[in-house]
Amino acid sequence: MVTSRIGVLGRGRLPADEPVLRADDLGVLRGDGLFETMHLRDGRAWLRQEHLARLRTGAAAVELALPADDALVELLDEVAADWPAEVEGALRLVCTRGPERGGPPTVYATLSEVAPAARRARHDGVSVATLSLGVPAEARPELDWLPAGIKSTSYGASSAARRWAARAGVDDVLWISSDGYALEGPTANLVWLAGETLGTVPAARTGILPGTTVAWLLAHAADVGCGAAERMVTPTELREAEGVWLTSSVRGLVAVHTLDGEPLPPSPLTRALQQLLGFPMS
Repeated sequence: MVTSRIGVLGRGRLPADEPVLRADDLGVLRGDGLFETMHLRDGRAWLRQEHLARLRTGAAAVELALPADDALVELLDEVAADWPAEVEGALRLVCTRGPERGGPPTVYATLSEVAPAARRARHDGVSVATLSLGVPAEARPELDWLPAGIKSTSYGASSAARRWAARAGVDDVLWISSDGYALEGPTANLVWLAGETLGTVPAARTGILPGTTVAWLLAHAADVGCGAAERMVTPTELREAEGVWLTSSVRGLVAVHTLDGEPLPPSPLTRALQQLLGFPMS
């Protein structure tokens, strides 16, 4: 096991047990912050610029001042320096609003080995249950006061959904809108194969998080002989699809083998998509 690492903007790399956050940091008190998690492969953060661009978009939406990209890249590089090339890493960049009574944002990065459960999911696939989100699919983008599609440190709903999944005996959750459309998972985007087209849920229309991994996958769908499209989908349509997957930055692409207790047939495209994304399978 490789030792976890941590680095703080302005302080550099620190011992993993070094205190980082003040007790009154708004990231702790109110979940007021943003984060991005990148897959570290061969010692390099995959899709780093895409993650930083999404972080900056989210920061603009919540009016959170961020340091320049050069400073963020320097921090990430310092934390990842000399990480063994053969070890998969999860490199996380966190930016909170800082102390409650004002002050600069708190910016830090952590790096740890990808968990065995994530690697197993790539190989074995996952069982998924649908769970109502309680709002219509297109409701959130219509609320101009509510930032949608940001990667917030406020993870209460996602954590509750994962706990519910554990109690229900499934690996993951797929949120469903009140008008019957599939949206996303607590930590993953949805992808499915209909005919020769890879589909995913439109983020701008629904307010879900625009995934970096799924965007790259659909941009390169032609490499595996598929088209690509953003469209709405129902659970019934997913059961009729030729393949259903969840994508995320660290797990990569994992097949959904069971949906609401109903087995889904394995797709012969799974291995080709995983190879296209370049995630290790061992």
